[in-house]
Amino acid sequence: MEQCRLRLIHRSLRNEVAKKVNMMMQLKQTSRVNPALSRSVLLLLAILVSGLATGVVAQEKEPEKPVVTTKKGYGGRDPFRKYEPPSAPVKKTVEQSAIPTIQERITQYKAQKAAAMNARMAAPKPTTALLLSEIQVIGISRSPRGYAAIIEATPIKLSYVIYPGESFFDGQLVAIEDNRLVFRRETVFVDGRRERTVEYKPLRPPTQVNAMTTPAAVATAKPQ
Repeated sequence: MEQCRLRLIHRSLRNEVAKKVNMMMQLKQTSRVNPALSRSVLLLLAILVSGLATGVVAQEKEPEKPVVTTKKGYGGRDPFRKYEPPSAPVKKTVEQSAIPTIQERITQYKAQKAAAMNARMAAPKPTTALLLSEIQVIGISRSPRGYAAIIEATPIKLSYVIYPGESFFDGQLVAIEDNRLVFRRETVFVDGRRERTVEYKPLRPPTQVNAMTTPAAVATAKPQ
């Protein structure tokens, strides 16, 4: 559209220049009659023609300035729309790896023990087949190796003496305090990720039956 407009302007100006040139030619023919008048008219026409030519060139060369529109920023939000707080990203829940049954863990422990004996290596402790949720603390005592704890494996009703550093199927004993044990639990997920947390296990409240037997068992506890 802009080019068409410029072409029309250029054509109209060219027609005006042609008319002025024709008038100049006519005045030249009449210059013999009145030389002074002819000279003044010619000078005036020359100024007009030069002005028209300059206007044409300026309009052809002058670029069109782009129209810049400024808009007020609203942070990318529609000002006529009700504000809605951003929704929190949904976290994908990853399932925990399946835990074998107590019988499967005992079978696995026996296979590991046999392999260690054949290789003349130290056999793993029986606690490696137990979960932290399957044990109860029935006593704490001091031994030549430091503090020791007596735990009971509830699924199989067997007791063991353990020390800091003892390994379990899903954790490890970190410390033994006066009235509780400190464990580091390890949770394994199906994607291979491992999550470690701290877990405390207090002493089991004594019953009327074991109130008299527990101190004796604690006092005679010996390191294995």
